[in-house]
Amino acid sequence: MDRLSEMEAFATVVDQGGFTDAARKMGISKSAVSKHVSSLEARLGARLLNRTTRRVSPTEIGLAYYDRALQVLNYAGEADALVSSMQCDPSGLLRISVATDFGVNHLSPVLGIFLEEFPQITVNMVLDNRYVELISEGFDMAIRIGELENSTLRARKLAGTTKRMIAAPSYLARYGRPTKIDDLNAHKLLHYSSQAGGSAWKLTAPSGEKRQIRTAGGFSVNDGQSLLNAAVSGLGIAYLPSFLFADALASGAVEYVIPDLPVETLGIYAVYPPGKFTQPKVRAFIDFLVNAFADKGPVEW
Repeated sequence: MDRLSEMEAFATVVDQGGFTDAARKMGISKSAVSKHVSSLEARLGARLLNRTTRRVSPTEIGLAYYDRALQVLNYAGEADALVSSMQCDPSGLLRISVATDFGVNHLSPVLGIFLEEFPQITVNMVLDNRYVELISEGFDMAIRIGELENSTLRARKLAGTTKRMIAAPSYLARYGRPTKIDDLNAHKLLHYSSQAGGSAWKLTAPSGEKRQIRTAGGFSVNDGQSLLNAAVSGLGIAYLPSFLFADALASGAVEYVIPDLPVETLGIYAVYPPGKFTQPKVRAFIDFLVNAFADKGPVEW
Protein backbone atom coordinates (compact mmCIF):
# COMPACT_ATOMS: atom_id res chain seq x y z
CA MET A 1 0.00 0.00 0.00
CA ASP A 2 1.27 3.48 -0.80
CA ARG A 3 2.03 5.94 1.97
CA LEU A 4 -0.36 8.67 0.83
CA SER A 5 -3.31 6.27 0.84
CA GLU A 6 -2.37 5.13 4.35
CA MET A 7 -2.03 8.74 5.54
CA GLU A 8 -5.34 9.74 3.95
CA ALA A 9 -7.17 6.80 5.55
CA PHE A 10 -5.70 7.52 8.98
CA ALA A 11 -6.38 11.28 8.79
CA THR A 12 -9.96 10.67 7.62
CA VAL A 13 -10.60 8.26 10.53
CA VAL A 14 -9.39 10.94 12.95
CA ASP A 15 -11.48 13.64 11.24
CA GLN A 16 -14.64 11.51 11.09
CA GLY A 17 -14.20 9.87 14.50
CA GLY A 18 -14.48 6.30 13.25
CA PHE A 19 -13.91 3.79 10.45
CA THR A 20 -17.50 3.64 9.20
CA ASP A 21 -17.81 7.38 8.58
CA ALA A 22 -14.27 7.49 7.17
CA ALA A 23 -15.16 4.75 4.68
CA ARG A 24 -18.27 6.67 3.64
CA LYS A 25 -16.22 9.88 3.24
CA MET A 26 -13.54 8.16 1.12
CA GLY A 27 -15.98 6.07 -0.91
CA ILE A 28 -14.32 2.74 -0.06
CA SER A 29 -15.18 -0.18 2.23
CA LYS A 30 -14.69 -0.12 5.98
CA SER A 31 -12.34 -3.08 5.71
CA ALA A 32 -10.19 -1.22 3.18
CA VAL A 33 -9.86 1.73 5.54
CA SER A 34 -8.93 -0.62 8.37
CA LYS A 35 -6.26 -2.31 6.23
CA HIS A 36 -4.72 1.06 5.32
CA VAL A 37 -4.51 2.13 8.96
CA SER A 38 -3.18 -1.26 10.12
CA SER A 39 -0.54 -1.20 7.39
CA LEU A 40 0.51 2.30 8.47
CA GLU A 41 0.80 1.30 12.13
CA ALA A 42 2.79 -1.82 11.18
CA ARG A 43 5.18 0.14 8.99
CA LEU A 44 5.73 2.79 11.70
CA GLY A 45 5.87 0.29 14.51
CA ALA A 46 3.50 2.39 16.64
CA ARG A 47 -0.15 2.40 17.69
CA LEU A 48 -1.76 5.55 16.28
CA LEU A 49 -5.38 4.97 17.30
CA ASN A 50 -7.16 3.97 20.48
CA ARG A 51 -10.02 1.66 19.47
CA THR A 52 -13.03 0.89 21.67
CA THR A 53 -16.48 -0.41 20.85
CA ARG A 54 -17.89 3.13 21.06
CA ARG A 55 -15.22 5.44 19.67
CA VAL A 56 -11.90 5.81 17.95
CA SER A 57 -9.40 8.49 19.01
CA PRO A 58 -5.74 9.20 18.22
CA THR A 59 -3.02 8.29 20.68
CA GLU A 60 -0.49 10.94 21.69
CA ILE A 61 1.86 9.70 18.96
CA GLY A 62 -1.08 9.45 16.57
CA LEU A 63 -2.09 13.06 17.18
CA ALA A 64 1.45 14.27 16.44
CA TYR A 65 1.54 12.13 13.29
CA TYR A 66 -1.89 13.44 12.26
CA ASP A 67 -0.65 17.05 12.20
CA ARG A 68 2.28 16.14 9.94
CA ALA A 69 0.13 13.90 7.76
CA LEU A 70 -2.30 16.77 7.11
CA GLN A 71 0.56 18.96 5.90
CA VAL A 72 1.76 16.25 3.52
CA LEU A 73 -1.75 15.64 2.19
CA ASN A 74 -2.31 19.37 1.70
CA TYR A 75 0.96 19.72 -0.20
CA ALA A 76 0.02 16.74 -2.35
CA GLY A 77 -3.35 18.31 -3.08
CA GLU A 78 -1.73 21.61 -3.99
CA ALA A 79 0.67 19.82 -6.33
CA ASP A 80 -2.21 18.07 -8.08
CA ALA A 81 -4.15 21.33 -8.34
CA LEU A 82 -1.10 23.14 -9.73
CA VAL A 83 -0.69 20.60 -12.53
CA SER A 84 -4.40 20.76 -13.34
CA SER A 85 -4.45 24.56 -13.37
CA MET A 86 -1.44 24.81 -15.67
CA GLN A 87 -3.31 22.78 -18.27
CA CYS A 88 -6.33 25.06 -18.45
CA ASP A 89 -7.12 28.78 -18.70
CA PRO A 90 -7.99 30.79 -15.56
CA SER A 91 -11.70 30.56 -14.91
CA GLY A 92 -14.45 30.86 -12.31
CA LEU A 93 -15.86 33.54 -10.04
CA LEU A 94 -13.33 36.06 -8.70
CA ARG A 95 -14.62 37.87 -5.60
CA ILE A 96 -12.75 41.09 -4.78
CA SER A 97 -12.97 43.53 -1.87
CA VAL A 98 -11.86 47.11 -2.51
CA ALA A 99 -12.34 50.54 -0.94
CA THR A 100 -15.18 52.43 -2.60
CA ASP A 101 -13.20 55.41 -3.90
CA PHE A 102 -10.39 53.33 -5.41
CA GLY A 103 -12.79 50.78 -6.86
CA VAL A 104 -14.97 53.38 -8.55
CA ASN A 105 -12.18 55.60 -9.84
CA HIS A 106 -9.42 53.17 -10.77
CA LEU A 107 -10.49 49.52 -10.69
CA SER A 108 -13.82 49.72 -12.48
CA PRO A 109 -12.37 51.48 -15.57
CA VAL A 110 -9.93 48.63 -16.28
CA LEU A 111 -12.16 45.66 -15.45
CA GLY A 112 -13.62 45.56 -18.95
CA ILE A 113 -10.19 45.01 -20.46
CA PHE A 114 -9.46 42.20 -17.98
CA LEU A 115 -12.76 40.44 -18.71
CA GLU A 116 -12.08 40.62 -22.44
CA GLU A 117 -8.68 38.99 -21.92
CA PHE A 118 -10.10 36.31 -19.61
CA PRO A 119 -13.67 35.56 -20.76
CA GLN A 120 -13.93 32.47 -18.53
CA ILE A 121 -13.57 34.60 -15.38
CA THR A 122 -16.50 36.45 -13.82
CA VAL A 123 -15.86 39.23 -11.28
CA ASN A 124 -17.84 40.17 -8.20
CA MET A 125 -16.36 43.42 -6.86
CA VAL A 126 -17.59 44.45 -3.41
CA LEU A 127 -17.03 48.12 -2.54
CA ASP A 128 -16.55 48.51 1.20
CA ASN A 129 -14.52 50.94 3.31
CA ARG A 130 -13.51 48.35 5.91
CA TYR A 131 -10.94 45.60 6.21
CA VAL A 132 -12.82 42.40 5.38
CA GLU A 133 -11.73 38.97 6.59
CA LEU A 134 -10.85 37.40 3.25
CA ILE A 135 -11.15 33.73 4.09
CA SER A 136 -14.10 33.77 6.50
CA GLU A 137 -16.08 36.19 4.29
CA GLY A 138 -15.39 34.29 1.07
CA PHE A 139 -13.16 36.76 -0.81
CA ASP A 140 -10.41 35.66 -3.19
CA MET A 141 -8.44 38.89 -2.77
CA ALA A 142 -8.61 42.53 -1.71
CA ILE A 143 -6.99 45.82 -2.71
CA ARG A 144 -5.59 47.70 0.29
CA ILE A 145 -3.87 51.05 0.56
CA GLY A 146 -1.31 52.12 3.12
CA GLU A 147 0.53 50.18 5.79
CA LEU A 148 -0.60 46.57 5.88
CA GLU A 149 -1.74 45.06 9.15
CA ASN A 150 0.21 42.11 10.49
CA SER A 151 -1.42 38.99 9.12
CA THR A 152 -0.75 35.71 7.39
CA LEU A 153 -2.04 37.07 4.08
CA ARG A 154 0.24 37.32 1.09
CA ALA A 155 0.63 40.70 -0.62
CA ARG A 156 1.94 42.12 -3.88
CA LYS A 157 2.50 45.82 -4.47
CA LEU A 158 0.59 47.21 -7.46
CA ALA A 159 1.55 50.89 -7.33
CA GLY A 160 2.23 53.78 -4.98
CA THR A 161 0.40 56.96 -4.10
CA THR A 162 1.03 59.99 -1.91
CA LYS A 163 -1.10 61.58 0.79
CA ARG A 164 -1.39 65.37 0.80
CA MET A 165 -3.47 68.16 2.31
CA ILE A 166 -5.68 70.01 -0.16
CA ALA A 167 -8.32 72.73 -0.06
CA ALA A 168 -10.37 74.77 -2.51
CA PRO A 169 -9.12 78.25 -3.51
CA SER A 170 -12.40 79.65 -2.16
CA TYR A 171 -11.70 78.21 1.30
CA LEU A 172 -8.13 79.54 1.37
CA ALA A 173 -9.30 82.98 0.23
CA ARG A 174 -11.89 83.09 3.02
CA TYR A 175 -9.93 81.58 5.94
CA GLY A 176 -6.33 82.21 4.97
CA ARG A 177 -3.54 79.92 3.88
CA PRO A 178 -1.76 77.94 6.64
CA THR A 179 2.03 77.92 6.31
CA LYS A 180 2.98 75.51 9.13
CA ILE A 181 1.44 72.61 11.01
CA ASP A 182 0.45 74.67 14.06
CA ASP A 183 -1.62 76.97 11.82
CA LEU A 184 -4.01 74.05 11.19
CA ASN A 185 -5.39 74.47 14.73
CA ALA A 186 -7.28 77.53 13.52
CA HIS A 187 -8.75 75.85 10.44
CA LYS A 188 -11.67 73.58 9.56
CA LEU A 189 -10.40 70.04 8.93
CA LEU A 190 -12.40 67.44 7.06
CA HIS A 191 -12.07 63.95 8.54
CA TYR A 192 -12.38 60.42 7.15
CA SER A 193 -14.55 58.80 9.81
CA SER A 194 -13.44 55.20 9.14
CA GLN A 195 -9.75 56.00 9.52
CA ALA A 196 -7.99 53.89 12.17
CA GLY A 197 -6.58 56.99 13.87
CA GLY A 198 -9.97 58.65 14.14
CA SER A 199 -9.81 62.42 13.69
CA ALA A 200 -6.01 62.56 14.14
CA TRP A 201 -3.78 63.51 11.22
CA LYS A 202 -0.24 62.14 11.42
CA LEU A 203 2.06 64.67 9.77
CA THR A 204 5.81 65.12 9.45
CA ALA A 205 7.34 68.55 10.03
CA PRO A 206 10.15 69.84 7.76
CA SER A 207 12.54 68.98 10.63
CA GLY A 208 11.42 65.34 10.48
CA GLU A 209 9.46 65.56 13.73
CA LYS A 210 6.30 63.44 13.79
CA ARG A 211 3.20 65.43 14.72
CA GLN A 212 -0.49 64.68 15.33
CA ILE A 213 -3.23 67.19 14.65
CA ARG A 214 -6.66 66.59 16.20
CA THR A 215 -8.50 69.81 15.37
CA ALA A 216 -12.24 69.16 15.09
CA GLY A 217 -13.91 69.92 11.80
CA GLY A 218 -17.46 70.49 10.75
CA PHE A 219 -17.73 67.42 8.52
CA SER A 220 -16.64 63.77 8.54
CA VAL A 221 -17.61 60.92 6.23
CA ASN A 222 -16.54 57.34 5.58
CA ASP A 223 -16.10 57.82 1.83
CA GLY A 224 -13.08 59.45 0.19
CA GLN A 225 -14.93 60.83 -2.82
CA SER A 226 -17.45 62.56 -0.58
CA LEU A 227 -14.59 64.01 1.44
CA LEU A 228 -13.04 65.37 -1.76
CA ASN A 229 -16.38 66.85 -2.81
CA ALA A 230 -16.59 68.62 0.55
CA ALA A 231 -13.11 70.08 0.05
CA VAL A 232 -13.93 71.22 -3.50
CA SER A 233 -17.05 72.98 -2.20
CA GLY A 234 -14.94 74.95 0.28
CA LEU A 235 -15.97 73.26 3.54
CA GLY A 236 -12.41 72.81 4.78
CA ILE A 237 -9.01 71.17 4.38
CA ALA A 238 -8.83 67.46 3.53
CA TYR A 239 -5.92 65.01 3.85
CA LEU A 240 -6.31 62.51 1.03
CA PRO A 241 -4.40 60.09 -1.22
CA SER A 242 -3.42 61.85 -4.42
CA PHE A 243 -4.99 59.22 -6.70
CA LEU A 244 -8.31 60.60 -5.46
CA PHE A 245 -7.75 64.33 -6.03
CA ALA A 246 -5.32 64.31 -9.00
CA ASP A 247 -7.98 65.47 -11.50
CA ALA A 248 -9.31 68.14 -9.13
CA LEU A 249 -5.77 69.42 -8.60
CA ALA A 250 -5.08 69.54 -12.34
CA SER A 251 -8.30 71.49 -12.97
CA GLY A 252 -7.59 74.00 -10.20
CA ALA A 253 -10.56 72.91 -8.09
CA VAL A 254 -8.18 72.31 -5.16
CA GLU A 255 -4.66 73.39 -4.21
CA TYR A 256 -1.96 71.93 -2.01
CA VAL A 257 -1.92 73.15 1.60
CA ILE A 258 1.53 73.61 3.23
CA PRO A 259 3.21 72.06 0.17
CA ASP A 260 6.72 72.10 1.69
CA LEU A 261 5.87 69.39 4.26
CA PRO A 262 7.50 65.97 3.70
CA VAL A 263 5.18 63.86 1.55
CA GLU A 264 3.78 60.60 2.90
CA THR A 265 4.00 57.75 0.40
CA LEU A 266 1.53 54.85 0.55
CA GLY A 267 1.62 51.48 -1.15
CA ILE A 268 -1.33 50.03 -3.04
CA TYR A 269 -1.40 46.25 -2.56
CA ALA A 270 -3.24 43.17 -3.71
CA VAL A 271 -3.64 40.84 -0.72
CA TYR A 272 -4.75 37.24 -0.98
CA PRO A 273 -4.88 34.05 1.14
CA PRO A 274 -1.66 32.31 2.22
CA GLY A 275 -0.26 29.16 0.68
CA LYS A 276 2.33 28.25 -1.92
CA PHE A 277 -0.35 27.75 -4.54
CA THR A 278 -2.19 30.81 -5.87
CA GLN A 279 -5.43 30.26 -7.73
CA PRO A 280 -4.95 30.91 -11.48
CA LYS A 281 -7.79 33.45 -11.57
CA VAL A 282 -6.19 35.40 -8.70
CA ARG A 283 -2.72 35.23 -10.23
CA ALA A 284 -4.08 36.37 -13.61
CA PHE A 285 -5.86 39.38 -12.10
CA ILE A 286 -2.88 40.48 -10.02
CA ASP A 287 -0.55 40.23 -13.02
CA PHE A 288 -3.06 42.24 -15.04
CA LEU A 289 -3.25 44.99 -12.39
CA VAL A 290 0.53 45.23 -12.11
CA ASN A 291 0.70 45.89 -15.85
CA ALA A 292 -2.33 48.19 -15.85
CA PHE A 293 -0.86 50.38 -13.11
CA ALA A 294 2.75 50.13 -14.26
CA ASP A 295 2.86 53.79 -15.30
CA LYS A 296 1.26 54.99 -12.07
CA GLY A 297 3.71 56.29 -9.50
CA PRO A 298 3.64 58.47 -6.38
CA VAL A 299 4.32 61.58 -8.45
CA GLU A 300 1.33 61.06 -10.73
CA TRP A 301 -0.97 59.53 -8.13
